[in-house]
Amino acid sequence: MTGQAPVGSLEPLQEFWLCGLQSKLALNERGWLQPNDDFWRLWLARPELALLEESCPAEIALHQALLERPSSSQSALLAAIADEDARANYQFFLRFRDDVLAAGTLEVAYLRLMRQPLTLPPLFVDGLVATITGHLLAGNVDAFQVRAAELLFRSQRLSLTEGRLLCADLQGLDSRQAAAGLLDVLSPDNAAEFWRRGSAQPFALDLTHEVSNALGHGMSFNLTLKHSGLKALAKVLELWLGRFLGRPLKITALQKVDDSAWSWHIGLDVDSMRLLNDLYEDRPVDAARMAQLISLFKLELPGSYPKPIYLGLAMASDKSLKLKPQNLLLNLPPELALLG
Repeated sequence: MTGQAPVGSLEPLQEFWLCGLQSKLALNERGWLQPNDDFWRLWLARPELALLEESCPAEIALHQALLERPSSSQSALLAAIADEDARANYQFFLRFRDDVLAAGTLEVAYLRLMRQPLTLPPLFVDGLVATITGHLLAGNVDAFQVRAAELLFRSQRLSLTEGRLLCADLQGLDSRQAAAGLLDVLSPDNAAEFWRRGSAQPFALDLTHEVSNALGHGMSFNLTLKHSGLKALAKVLELWLGRFLGRPLKITALQKVDDSAWSWHIGLDVDSMRLLNDLYEDRPVDAARMAQLISLFKLELPGSYPKPIYLGLAMASDKSLKLKPQNLLLNLPPELALLG
């Protein structure tokens, strides 16, 4: 056995995020991203496919052949790999590569993968999301939007600290054995430091709508945060949906829905979808479940759909968050169904 880990068990997807941010892929006539040999070499450089000292001759030959011609077929070498984990990892990679090449663009490949039961490790889907999202933010100097975009492909941990709901990268927390409240919270004052550090020392993102300030004598006032991460996340979701939908739209963070004509909603994760369904059907929701709700959003499509669509974002009971950007694409009203 070579000791290779199963696909998806190691390392964040920073290389694909940077590939998108640095706009290293060509675009087709629609402006969608086309994979090239360097894109496939990013996958081959990942720990799950990297060669080890004990890699067998067939694995070494396959790896080298794919580095030289990433789109080539090497079924004989694949079958000859001695280590089961290594062989399985290459099988996943080659199936994913063939699916993306058949689709022609990363966007079409993503939609196709999301419209059928997923038989590939989630890592491959997250790699597509990271690359596409990075491209959407290429040249963006707003640190809050860049940090918020990581929610689309990296699991997060939420923590209520001094009245603020802070969101920290789950893998970054695990590696540092820290709590969200001990991380630096992204602010206008340290945004330059955010760019310098990159992913080596992650920043927490403040997802608080507003902060309550006590004035004494039982009086207080609420201050809406000018640089809330929710505003940045709303903009990122706008860019994400706009890329696939190809029409003007606006997404705004909300604290509550006060709309008697509420007719359509989309949960951006498993828990918020269930919660919104219960609220819409007037089923009772206890305080513990309501406390899991991070934010609501209003999606407006002027000239395309007459009524607002409400979105929800919630943490799981263990305070983790795995945002599912595909929900925003696949759960639209039938009139807005995506092609591709």
